[in-house]
Order: sequence, then C-alpha cells, then structure tokens
Amino acid sequence: MATEGGTLASARPAAGWIGRARHRPIALAAVGFATLVVVIGLGVAMGSVAIAPIDTLAIIAHRLFGLDLGRSWSVSADTIVWDLRVPRVLMSLVVGTALAVAGATFQGLLRNPLADPYVLGTASGAALGAAIAVLLPIRIVILGFGLLQGLAFVGALASIYTVYRLSRIGGLSPLTSLLLTGYAVGSLLAAGLAMAMYISGAALRQIFSYLLGGFDGASWSQLAATLPLVAIGSALIILRARTLNGLLLGEEAAAHLGIDVVRERAVLLALASLITAAAVAVSGLIGFVGLVVPHVVRLIVGPSARLVLPLSALGGAVLLAFADVVARSAGDIPVGIVTALVGAPFFILLLRRSRTGYEL
Repeated sequence: MATEGGTLASARPAAGWIGRARHRPIALAAVGFATLVVVIGLGVAMGSVAIAPIDTLAIIAHRLFGLDLGRSWSVSADTIVWDLRVPRVLMSLVVGTALAVAGATFQGLLRNPLADPYVLGTASGAALGAAIAVLLPIRIVILGFGLLQGLAFVGALASIYTVYRLSRIGGLSPLTSLLLTGYAVGSLLAAGLAMAMYISGAALRQIFSYLLGGFDGASWSQLAATLPLVAIGSALIILRARTLNGLLLGEEAAAHLGIDVVRERAVLLALASLITAAAVAVSGLIGFVGLVVPHVVRLIVGPSARLVLPLSALGGAVLLAFADVVARSAGDIPVGIVTALVGAPFFILLLRRSRTGYEL
C-alpha cells in the first residue's frame, strides 16, 4: 500500500501539471483576443486630430453596416477614421501576423531558436529593391502600390530564391548550407544597399524611412492586395503543422514518419518567404517580431507547431498593433524603433539562455 500510495501521490502532481498545461493555450488565446480588441480600439481612437469615441464608433458602424446613428461628424473626421486610421491598424495586424508565423516557421525549419523571417536574406533583398526604386526616375502607382513596394517585394523573393538555389550546390547538409548561403547572399545585398544609400543624395531619408519600418502609407488598396497573400500563406503553413513537428525531430525521423522532407521543406520555405515579402513590401523592415513572439508562445505552451503557429499569429498581430500605437503616441516615430526597444533586451536574454543549452 505504501508503494501504491507513493505512486498515487506522485501521479497527482503530474496530472495537475498536465491539466494546467492543457488550459494554457486556451488562456493565452483568450488573453490575446481580449488584448487585441483593446489595441484595435486604441489604434482607431488615437491620433493627432481629436475625434470623439462615439463619433468614431458611429463612423465605423455607418461604413460597415450602413447605420445612421445621428450623423454629427464632419467629412474630414470620416476620412481620418475610415481612410487613414482603420487601414493602418488593420495593416499592422496583417504584417504582425505574417512576421510571427514566418518566424515560427523558419525556427522550425532550420531548428535554430535564433532564426527570424530575415535570416535567409529577405530583408537585404527587400531593402535593396526599395533603394533601387528610390533612385530610379520613375514614379508609378498601381492599386496603391508604388515602385518602391513592388521592387521591395520582388527583391525579397529574388533573394530567397537565390539562396535556396545556391544552397543546393555543395556537400554540406541542407540546413547548414541554407544558413551559410543566406549569410553570404545577405552580406552581398547589404553591400549593394550601402552603395545605393551612398549615391542617393537627397533621397537618403526615404530609404531610411523604409529601413526603419512603419505604416504611414497604409491604404485600403494595399490592404486588399496584402491580406490575401498573408492569410492564404499563413493558413497553408498552419495546415502543415504536423509536417513542421516532424521536421523538428530531424530529417531521418521525419522521413520515417512518411514526410517528403525535400518537398515539404521547399513548400514551407516558399510560403514563409512569400508572407514575409508581402509584409516587408508594405511596412518596411520591422525587426524582432518574428523572433520574440514565437519564443514567448513556445515557452508558454510548448514546442508543438499546432499550437505555436496560430498563437504566434495572434501574438504577432497584438504586438505590432500595440507597437504602432506606442509609435504614434511618441510623436509618430518609426515602428521599427519601438519593436527594437522591446526585442533587443529579449534577444540578449535569449543569447544568455542559449549558452546553457536552450533548444526548440
């Protein structure tokens, strides 16, 4: 009986811990959605022009549902709320989702806790594309997208494609080759960006604005073009959560589970790169979201991609929308500065933990 009692005593704490662990994703999702509602409200209500909250709600209700709640607002207030603030808030949610999901995917694919959406040169490619667009004497706008957004998108995808193709040459393991090639290509593109900045002259400020990131130019047309790419790409990644879990175990283990390692790695790499390129094309380079959010989620709910991916999407949306609110309240500073102030201390802590054997 003593043995049975000891077994029961040891089983009760374990059962209690498992029960609490099962409720963690639900609690995290509930807190995340509640915070999201608050942040969206703050984002739409805040601005340099004071608009009464009741008028803000009335404008949104009128635009969405055609309700006329005693129209007392001006045309300028309607334009500010619906054409400027709402698209900006929604764009921050979309970009935050894309960066967090891409970050979680790259960390799983590369089995590297320090990986982020820009680890394979995406940022350098987008930045060089944007810099070239600034230098070219061409000014076109199609569906709210200028040459800067177009070349940034193309540059990001071209960079990741080049890295992937070059990484398949040589005798190194696929993951090691990807990382080393990404570093080499990223360094080369960064040199090109430095040269473009050196010769840019008066256009240097515009290039810096893109490098620091923000949502000043957010519009409904940009949102309509970006949202489908991010939504479909993120959904397809989340549907492959089982594959990502298998790849975390290693290539041989994943193959034993029936996963086509080469094909699935290529598909996940393409999807994560696509949503990253779509995000940076409209927002510029915003760092640390794809690094910080997946780690916080993983520390709370564990390593399973089935939980990490959707919760990271929610966390990324909340974090970037909140960072945008902080940036506007601080005098409309670049959002990338705010995320760096949050992410840099976390990154330092992460490096300290990695010395003691931190793993995914």
